Amino acid sequence: FCVFQMDTTQESYLDLFPLDAIVYLTPDSENVLEDVDPSKVYVLGGLVDESIHKKLTLQRAQEQSLQTARLPIREHMVKTANTKNYHSETLAINQVFDVLSTYYETRSWPAALKAGVSSGKGYVLPD
Repeated sequence: FCVFQMDTTQESYLDLFPLDAIVYLTPDSENVLEDVDPSKVYVLGGLVDESIHKKLTLQRAQEQSLQTARLPIREHMVKTANTKNYHSETLAINQVFDVLSTYYETRSWPAALKAGVSSGKGYVLPD
């Protein structure tokens, strides 16, 4: 069982943490998140929006000279057939948090992705 402390502030993460400690999570990154490093600060989400803006979070991270990573969805899950042929690696902030916290507890990407990636995203764990 993990407990996370959370603080809120008006300050930017860019002013609070060294740039080399920040990892901006974006589904558009070419870098796969392989482990959660407790010495790093992970930026979850950047948009509160119903529509998907391709590469916007990646562009924001690049403009700020930040490291980026994406969750290892394609590495551990498979696309499932669905009527809309819909497959999305874009998750809500709470889903990303569920994935990261489950991974941190279990050290298992399959368990973590099962906890955070709903079947409506078009991905499932292989049998």
